[in-house]
Order: sequence, then C-alpha cells, then structure tokens
Amino acid sequence: MMIVAGEVSGDAHAARLVKRLRESSPETTFEFFGATGEKLREENVETIVNADNFSIVGLPEIARALPMFWRAFQILKRAAETRKPDAVILVDFPDFNLKLAKSLKKQNLKVIYYISPQLWAWRKHRVKTIKQSVDLLLTILPFEKDWYAERGVSHVEYIGNPLAGEVKSRLTKEEFCALHDLNVNKPIIALLAGSRHKEIVWILPVLLKTVSLMTKKNAEIQFIIAIAATRSFAEVKTAIAKAKENRLELPEVLIAVKDETFEVLNASDAAAVTSGTATLETAIIGTPLAIVYKTSLLNYFALRPLISVKNFGLVNLIARETVAEEFIQNRFNAENLSAELFSLLEKEENQKIRKRLNEIAKTLGAGGTARRAAGIILKFLQKV
Repeated sequence: MMIVAGEVSGDAHAARLVKRLRESSPETTFEFFGATGEKLREENVETIVNADNFSIVGLPEIARALPMFWRAFQILKRAAETRKPDAVILVDFPDFNLKLAKSLKKQNLKVIYYISPQLWAWRKHRVKTIKQSVDLLLTILPFEKDWYAERGVSHVEYIGNPLAGEVKSRLTKEEFCALHDLNVNKPIIALLAGSRHKEIVWILPVLLKTVSLMTKKNAEIQFIIAIAATRSFAEVKTAIAKAKENRLELPEVLIAVKDETFEVLNASDAAAVTSGTATLETAIIGTPLAIVYKTSLLNYFALRPLISVKNFGLVNLIARETVAEEFIQNRFNAENLSAELFSLLEKEENQKIRKRLNEIAKTLGAGGTARRAAGIILKFLQKV
C-alpha cells in the first residue's frame, strides 16, 4: 500500500493510521511505502520520498521549492506504476496530493484521501477532482460530509477528529507551575507563534509587543511561549533579542518551553494562538483564545481573494460563529490583541468561553479516529 504525507501533522496522522491498520488486521501482511516523515518512518514505512522538507509556506518559498516537489511527484508516480499497490492513501497536503490523485487514477489505482482538503474554505472548484479521482474520502470535521453531499459527492465518511482523545495535558496546572517556577495564583497567558519559521518571523514580534503593552498595565501577568516541535529555542531567543534591541520592555516572567504545548495551554488562563491546528487543540483543552496570523503583503494579497469563508480559525469554522476573535494581518497589532486578552482574563467572560469551547469539543467525537478510519479502509479494500 502506498501512503503519501506532507507536513508534520499529516505525517503524525498517517503514522497512527498505519499502526491501526496493522492492529485491525493482524493476519494481513502490510507493505507500506511512499512519502514519509519522521513518524511514518518510525512505523517502518519504506521511504520512497523523504517529506521532511515539504512544510513550506509563502508563495516565493513555494516557487523556489517547485523543482523539489516535481521530483518527488515523478518518483512517487513511477513507484506506483512499478509496484501497483492495492490502494494509495493520500493524507492532507492538497496542493500536492490532489494532483497526484489525478495521475494515479489514470493508472486505475484505488485512491483513498485521509483528512479532506478544506475545499469549503477555498478553491471549491477542486471538488471535481475529488469526485473523479478519489474513491474514498475520509473527513474529520462535522460539517464536511454534508458539504460534499450538497455537491454530489457521496463516497465520503466522517470519522471524527484525530485530535479528539489525543489532546490532553500530562500535568495539572499546579504541577506545571511548580515545574517552571510559576505562581499558580497569578494570571498566565500562552503564546503560540506557529510551527513554521516564517510564522515565527512575522508573528512572534507582534506577540512580544503585546506582552510589553500588557505588562505595563498589569505586571503580575505571566507569559509562556510554547515552542512547536518543529521550531527551536534559538529562533525564539533571536526574536526576544531583537525586541530588546528595539528597547521593548519585557516582563520578568516570560519563559519559553518546547514539547509541552498542551501543558502550557492547560495551565493558562488565556492564549494567543496562530491560526491552524493549534486553535482546535486549544479549544479541546478549553483555554479561551484569540486567533492571530500575519504574513508578507505579497502572500496575503495573493491568497486572500481565494479564501471564501469569513473566519480563518478552525474552532470558529466548526462552531459556525466567532467564538475566538481573529486578528489577521493589519488587525493583528499589540493594541488590539492586548485588549482582547485582557477581556478573556475577566472571570465571567473566561467562564463563558470555556463553556462554549467544551460544547465545540464534544462535536469532534471521543477519539479513536485512526482506528475508525482503518476499519472503513479495510472494508473498502475487501469490496474492491
């Protein structure tokens, strides 16, 4: 079976699926190969293409990487032609995988798409590719199956969200605060600046300006930068050093931690979160949040007309309303964000948002998404 994952999150979802497929059918000998990241390799999936460098954002960056993607596309296409897998599982990564689906379908291969591309948000015309080139589509957001049905696509199964049941803190708030020498009785705000280098470059400086502004109004607030697994302490230290060079006054309690994002969110009273999967993780944990995003003007003005939804944040899209205020591009500044975070720290508002986030989390299912997906895929393979 061929499996193709692109970004880090897709690689993790794909690895869990591979594990569940083997567990669900122990009498079957699976041979997996394809485009792999670290997690898929840990599951002994044969690497035809190394996907570690696939996570790229921004039009200039993507343009420079086109030769790399073209080579990967051709290698995977030839591998499919030569090895003729029983099925191909494409995981998220739509710009690459939808083109690959078209090519593989011409080879009469069975194409399974795990984690539907967000066509309801932008590039709706791609639904034609799903209809013609994908044999089974597995969706992870509650409204997606109905959205596809309205457009004549019926080979769709909603499997719940992979994050449900997976997103949880290993520590209580008290344990986390004790570990990092924080005062459990004083306000804590989490800062999630993104999982890509360019996001750190564009977003973290504004977050630090927000920290400075809030500290001037309330010196008791404690701030924690939760560093994504794909980013380094050095990147954060560089941003902080530049802020200090620009004479930005930062608080006494501003710490950075890595590989503890869920623990940070669980311990925090409010959070500023870069738009993406992290907003949904924050909602599942139940921390009131403000959603932020900023990129270059070139990227923003090139991509914004293609986006057909009012809200960017996943938590808002699932709720079908603005539960978390969004500060995108020009609206993302220290004055706007600090005002919202102060509002989220108010007891009544904080409790109201936490209740709503809990309701949203319940719509995502109770976990076991990869196991459910594995069962559906095995039944599909038996039929074909």
